[in-house]
Amino acid sequence: MPEVTYRSYAKADEDAVLAHILAIQQGEFAVPVTAEEQPDLRAVAEVYQSGPGGFWVAEMDGRIVGTIGLIGFGTSEGALRKMFVAAEARGRELGVAAGLLDILVGHARAKDIRGITLGTVEKLHAARRFYEKNGFVLVDPDALPQGFPRMPVDTHFYRVELA
Repeated sequence: MPEVTYRSYAKADEDAVLAHILAIQQGEFAVPVTAEEQPDLRAVAEVYQSGPGGFWVAEMDGRIVGTIGLIGFGTSEGALRKMFVAAEARGRELGVAAGLLDILVGHARAKDIRGITLGTVEKLHAARRFYEKNGFVLVDPDALPQGFPRMPVDTHFYRVELA
C-alpha cells in the first residue's frame, strides 16, 4: 500500500494544489467554478495560514492527493474549505480524508475554535455522508454563524461543535 504523508501547505505547492482542486471540481463533478472565482487558492498564506487557520496537503508517490483548509472567523469560529481528495486516494483503506480532517480538527482545538462550519453542493453525496459520519450536522442557511465565508455555489451547510 502506498504511503500517505501530511504536511502544511507551502507556496511551492500553489500550482499543484490548484490543478488538483480544479480537476475534481470541474473534471470529476462538473461544478461550474473556475480558478479565477477562487482567488483564495492564489493567496493561501494570507487567507488560510494567517490567524487561527491553516491549510494542509496529503501526498502520495510525490504528488498531492488531498487538500483541506481552515479559515478562522468571528471570535472562535472556523470554516472548513477546499477539502478535496483524489479518486485513487479515497476510502477507508488509505484514510486520506479522515487524516486531513483529524489534522484540521486538532489544529482548530489547539487554537480554541469552538465550532467548524462548511458548505458543499448537493451532488457531492459521498462527501456529505463523510461529514455526517464525522459528527457534522446539516444546518439551515439562515442559521449559519455570523461572518461565515459563504461560497455562491454551496447549497448544503454542515457544522460540528468542538468540545
